[in-house]
Amino acid sequence: MSDRLLIPYDGSEPARDALVYALKKFPDADVVALYVVPVPEGYWAAFQNPEERIPAADQARDQGRNILDEASKLAADHDRDIDTQLTTGKPDHEIVDLVEEEAYDTIVIGSHGREGISRILLGSVAENVVRRSPIPVVVVR
Repeated sequence: MSDRLLIPYDGSEPARDALVYALKKFPDADVVALYVVPVPEGYWAAFQNPEERIPAADQARDQGRNILDEASKLAADHDRDIDTQLTTGKPDHEIVDLVEEEAYDTIVIGSHGREGISRILLGSVAENVVRRSPIPVVVVR
């Protein structure tokens, strides 16, 4: 039985499925929904004006808070309370870094399957989390 679960949550259907799965399968666990505000990197970041980054980042954090509010409401619909956390960075790195820094027992993540042949079943973020995570990962499809 897992005591503390991390649910990467982006508001997508696979993320909602993962949250509902976690709420049902782990009724006594503490659940934390995590939204990672993705940051542009590399080639595309070079084209963005620094003055434009701050308002865009603020809007992205506001959107993340709204998405986490939806996660809390979904949990309430299942008679559960969850904690939420918002961070900024590369989603798969932030997820793994968080479980390395804090005490989590399991990650429950939805699969997207949006990119390429090797990612048909998992999705790039889920695949990278499965490969790098130091704790068990449950992938919900």
